[in-house]
Amino acid sequence: MSDERSHGSTGLSYQDAGVDIAAGNAFVERIKPLVKATERLGSAGELGGFGGLFDLQKIGLHDPILVSATDGVGTKLLLAIEYGCHNGVGIDLVAMCVNDLVVQGAEPLFFLDYFATGKLDSDLAAEVVAGVAEGCRQAGCALLGGETAEMPDMYEAGHYDLAGFSVGAVERAHLIDGSAVQIGDRIIGARSNGIHSNGFSLVRKILERAGPSAANAEIDGVPLIEALMAPTRIYVKSALAAARRGQISAIAHITGGGLTENIPRVLPSHTRALIDLDTWSLPPLFGWFQDRGDVSQSEMLKTFNCGIGMIFVVGEDDVEETIATLNSNGEIAFEIGRIEAGHKNTDFIGELD
Repeated sequence: MSDERSHGSTGLSYQDAGVDIAAGNAFVERIKPLVKATERLGSAGELGGFGGLFDLQKIGLHDPILVSATDGVGTKLLLAIEYGCHNGVGIDLVAMCVNDLVVQGAEPLFFLDYFATGKLDSDLAAEVVAGVAEGCRQAGCALLGGETAEMPDMYEAGHYDLAGFSVGAVERAHLIDGSAVQIGDRIIGARSNGIHSNGFSLVRKILERAGPSAANAEIDGVPLIEALMAPTRIYVKSALAAARRGQISAIAHITGGGLTENIPRVLPSHTRALIDLDTWSLPPLFGWFQDRGDVSQSEMLKTFNCGIGMIFVVGEDDVEETIATLNSNGEIAFEIGRIEAGHKNTDFIGELD
């Protein structure tokens, strides 16, 4: 085989192709303190190995079921990139996973993240991972590791994508799967703190229609973009506190599909949810997008959380105690509906206003 280098040509390297392994290794070292700060009972091993370790025996469960969830942040990232708002999307990433775990009564144990970009910007990536670590801290789970992928030609300059994966555990006897839901049960809603991480394709379309001046709009004295980029609320602490009282029949995380599609996911086939829209006021941020986009009520309800980030189904006699538990753990919770005989759907009375 001939060696072209002997004729004076320059051999190519991985770095010439756009991948800087040294920068990646330096980034791992940079984020190690962030990861270490999320350690919890059961986490083991050091960042940088081929896999994260978790000792399930140490958490004291006798008959555990593992629950897993994976998700991303979606096109909210495009706004983060456009407006330079990267500090909250890591929290979004964790929230979208751990909030799905807790609906089955599972305590989040550990989290893994995947950060992909065309060329690694260590400052930007560190800001994102700091948000991931903060989300893990709020959820009480360990950030065991992840992957930083540098892929030239796959992403535009300055663009990146995120994905997350989390595992939780629950005692088999305490698993919440909706099978205990009964006709006559009540539905409690816990407030969201914004649009969270769903519906942003429609959000961006409405912003486009509203024109450049929309970026300067304010909602209740808060810049519109700041309100939009508020991180998804993490409900782990409050939801586990309510679930451990043993009186929760079902929990639903209100994500893509809104109230319309997510509540039936946790209901038995012979029941339906009846939601009274007059029990809360539509937050101004949602009202702004409904008005600017001329979005129908039905479309709002199946696209956005409309101010309700999590719902809890309980017996009629347990409503007050459950609300008190949720509120004492930082939520704004209140009764919003009931369970009736039906065909596993969500119906609404009243108007969003």
